[in-house]
Amino acid sequence: MAFTAKDVQALREKTGCGMMDCKKALVETDGDMDAAVNYLREKGLAQAQKKAGRIAAEGTVCAYAENGVGVVVELNAETDFVAGGDGFKELARKVAVVVARENPADVDALLACKLDGVTVADLVQELFLVVRENIKIRRFARYEGVVSTYVHGGGRIGVLVRFEAPESVVAQDAFAEFGKDIAMQIAAANPSYLDRASVPADVLENEKEILTKQVLDEGKPANIAEKIVLGKLGKFYKENCLVEQVYIKDGDLSVSKYVDSKSKELGGAISIAEFVRFERGEGLQKREDNFAEEVAGMVK
Repeated sequence: MAFTAKDVQALREKTGCGMMDCKKALVETDGDMDAAVNYLREKGLAQAQKKAGRIAAEGTVCAYAENGVGVVVELNAETDFVAGGDGFKELARKVAVVVARENPADVDALLACKLDGVTVADLVQELFLVVRENIKIRRFARYEGVVSTYVHGGGRIGVLVRFEAPESVVAQDAFAEFGKDIAMQIAAANPSYLDRASVPADVLENEKEILTKQVLDEGKPANIAEKIVLGKLGKFYKENCLVEQVYIKDGDLSVSKYVDSKSKELGGAISIAEFVRFERGEGLQKREDNFAEEVAGMVK
């Protein structure tokens, strides 16, 4: 399978590895991108998959909650100058309000929704006519029930979390602080999954294959490789599953133990049901002509 300069660049963005290493990986795997990522990880050159997609796009992430509904929205612009403007931030807030109230199925449906008699598409167009930059609503998430939101870095990261908890617990002021703590944990530690059961079977199997290859390449006997891999999987869970992560405000606790302690303190069972974390520009790239030319020269 042949590969191009763009493939080398894409692999570099996914893994953070050097260009020569990325080119070699694609050569070794006949241009198969997924196999090349695994090749680099097996060689210890690439980090975990969550590093995929360097952040380069401008914009903001806005979170909003009202009447038992929580929303997080990402709105993108071409420059940080526009993204930092009051008009852009107000548009993001209005879009979040519409998502909360209208519950659109997708971005296309959202654009057709109205706020004060004006469609979201028209609101976007109005701002475009002022700033003369392409503005896009990239994505949104919406939960109903017991929700908490958190925005970090002036719109760089937005988090939305849904909990299961009795009304007697939710009504307490301490619960709001607890919800913010969990949202901050997600913002800071960037978990990929809620718990072990949430890890897709194919992701887990792929991780086992990579870890097994690493252990065998280190010269460990095959008869103890499985036990070593199980130990390494434990580390994978602690890094990637929210409830198993070390709680950022108390290194002696895991998130699950912190939740348990709050359940006892507030007098009712609390559980984290689901969460979403948006990071501004995640996976989007700015144009880098010089870098592209450099990569092209290496592939020739």
